[in-house]
Amino acid sequence: MNKEQMTINQLYDLTKTIAGSMMEQYTYPWEVLPHIGEMIAAISAILPKDDYNCISGNIWIHKSVQMPPIATVKGPAIICANTEVRPGAFIRGNVIVGEGAVVGNSTELKNVILFDGVQVPHYNYVGDSILGYKSHMGASSLTSNVKSDKTLVKVHGEDGDIDTGLKKFGAMVGDFVEVGCGSVLNPGTIVGSHSNIYPLSSVRGTVNSNSIYKREDVIVEKQ
Repeated sequence: MNKEQMTINQLYDLTKTIAGSMMEQYTYPWEVLPHIGEMIAAISAILPKDDYNCISGNIWIHKSVQMPPIATVKGPAIICANTEVRPGAFIRGNVIVGEGAVVGNSTELKNVILFDGVQVPHYNYVGDSILGYKSHMGASSLTSNVKSDKTLVKVHGEDGDIDTGLKKFGAMVGDFVEVGCGSVLNPGTIVGSHSNIYPLSSVRGTVNSNSIYKREDVIVEKQ
């Protein structure tokens, strides 16, 4: 994957998130990560107040969302219409959950944007990441968002590395991506749209759109 293929416009359909118009000002999706809290503040100011409940001043939950009694939500956060939040979910703040998404049991979200239709349904951790339209994380798959040596994350492209300046950076996952059960997306991973990650994979670097990731040395194009 080259630098052009890593851009927001290549990875995502911005009409499929409430944050789309604000993401347009950035070139690469990881540039959005330090600004998610600011985006939530700006979006909440124009939300239709008849459609959303405001909790603790900076948590906005659409009235169609049925919150289970044992889920935890810390602001700032926006949870859009027709999302299913399951028992034990932990939303830690700076989180935008798109329309029709699923946030499952024991799933933890922190500083993320989930586009519409995203499913993180079973024991997932997603931190400092963006998941595109109708992407799906299999059970126990997660994003690893800090390098073991605590150095700043670089994105490794075919045409050179990009210094992100970020210590915390999980994964940028394009639209319609399927991540298999038990997989780990290591810091700075970019997965192009319409790709599949085999279960139990440890993914680092980039995966082109329309690919099947079987292991690090076996990534094949979909036919």
